[in-house]
Amino acid sequence: MILVAFQGSSIDGEEYTDVVNSAQHAPSWLDTTVSAWSTYGLAVFAMLMVVGWWRARRVGAESAVTALAVPLVVVAAYGIDSLLKLAVRENRPCQTLRVVTLEACPVRGDWSFPSNHATIAAAAAVALFFVSRRLGAVAVVAALAMAVSRVWVGVHYPHDVVAGVVVGALLALGAMVLLKRWPESLTNRITATRLRPLLMS
Repeated sequence: MILVAFQGSSIDGEEYTDVVNSAQHAPSWLDTTVSAWSTYGLAVFAMLMVVGWWRARRVGAESAVTALAVPLVVVAAYGIDSLLKLAVRENRPCQTLRVVTLEACPVRGDWSFPSNHATIAAAAAVALFFVSRRLGAVAVVAALAMAVSRVWVGVHYPHDVVAGVVVGALLALGAMVLLKRWPESLTNRITATRLRPLLMS
C-alpha cells in the first residue's frame, strides 16, 4: 500500500533539528568538509571497487568475479532502495521542519526514506569485505561517515540513513553469500566470453 507524503518528523525530528543546528554553529572548515563528502564521497567507493578488482585479478579468476560483482550488487541495492522510496513517500525533513540547512533542500517528490547515499555506501562496504577485509574496513568507516553527513547537511532524518545502511548492508550480504555458492561455474562462464581479460592480469 502506498502512503501519501509520509511525515517522518514524529520519529526523530527533534534529533534531526539538533544536528542541523549544530552544523550551523560548527567551524566553517568542518561544514565545508562534510558537505564535500556528502556530495562527492560516493566516488571514493567507486575507487575502492576498482582497486579491489585490480588486486583480485592477481589472486585468481574467482576472486576477480567476486570483485566484479560488487558494483552490480551496489546498483541492485540502489534500485531496491529507490522502490522503497516510492512506496513510503516520506517528505524531506527540510521541507517539513523550519530549519536552515547546509545543502539546498531537494524538490518535493524527491523522497527521503531510505537514504540512497547511505544504501549505496553500506552495500559497497559489505560487498567489498568479500573482496578484501582491508578495503571493506576502509569502506565501512567511509559508509558511516556518509550516513552521518547526510543528516549533517540537512537532507535526511537520522532514521533515513539508518534504514539506508541496514537495507544496503543486508542486500549486499545476501547477494555476496549467494554468489559464493557458485564461484566456479560463474567463473567458467565468464572466462568463456569476451570478458575473460577482466578476470586475469
